[in-house]
Amino acid sequence: MNENPISAPGFDVERAIVLALETLDVEAAAILGLKRHLGEAFAQAVHLMLGVSGRVVVMGMGKSGHIGRKIAATLASTGTAALFVHPAEASHGDLGMIQPVDLVLAISNSGESDELNAVLPTIKRLGTPLVAITSHAASTLARHADVFLNCSVEKEACPLNLAPTASTTAQLALGDALAVALLDARGFKAEDFARSHPGGALGRKLLTHVSDVMRTGDQVPRVGLSAGFGDLMREMSAKGLGATAVVDEAGQVCGIFTDGDLRRLIEKGVDLRSATAGQVMHAKPWTIQPDALAVEAAELMELRRITSVLVLDANGQLCGALNSNDLMRAKVI
Repeated sequence: MNENPISAPGFDVERAIVLALETLDVEAAAILGLKRHLGEAFAQAVHLMLGVSGRVVVMGMGKSGHIGRKIAATLASTGTAALFVHPAEASHGDLGMIQPVDLVLAISNSGESDELNAVLPTIKRLGTPLVAITSHAASTLARHADVFLNCSVEKEACPLNLAPTASTTAQLALGDALAVALLDARGFKAEDFARSHPGGALGRKLLTHVSDVMRTGDQVPRVGLSAGFGDLMREMSAKGLGATAVVDEAGQVCGIFTDGDLRRLIEKGVDLRSATAGQVMHAKPWTIQPDALAVEAAELMELRRITSVLVLDANGQLCGALNSNDLMRAKVI
């Protein structure tokens, strides 16, 4: 049976919290300390990466390798073609992944990783640009690099000052800084981000248009201005939108009638038996165009406190309709 860790023998609650706070302080200081090193070298690295016609090949061993994988993923999702190559595997054939048109971003806290340094001569012979992220300017990696980015930290968050903690946090932050500078220089927009994340919530919001989720053709409820109240209700019930458009003889939208309108009329005691659609409709309804983002339709519904919206084409003709349920099914909301 698992014991409650708060009451487990030998566990010091206060010390755990103190160490956690100290860790955050040390790692925050490590990130802020990078600002002292940022300058022309950083701009040179960004310039080199912008000019690459191939890919940014990220390399690193151990914990730096784990950071490198994340940096490569961040670059790839923000407009810079990138991949991670393990230095140890590179010596056994994976160097073939690196071409002169690429750029190598090598990460090593010490700058003396044997596996990484072993492939540096080959990278140089290829003529592939090399950007190094390391803590030591005099290291082998820094001396071989075209651009050296200093990510040194005063100390690790580890109480023994041994386990890579603050240093890897600094590496990650510097990689994020490169990615942000690159995406800005490329004019990378939210829509571009969504295209590389089509399965995510952001992708759905930024790539789904009203035309993708709206009801069309016979699915769109509509009645004429002179339609009787019975016909009006039958059209609403048959189409299941919770509303119906009211159009004139030319097909132009004159208004909308919704479940909410029906409820309000009943509450007022209005005799609906002889009413026409034109008499009970809500004139000048909120509408949207088919090329608008579906998330814009959701925002319109929320802002105006409505559950249905009519879709008009560029000529003002009714071409579709949708409600909040349609947006929920499309996972836009």
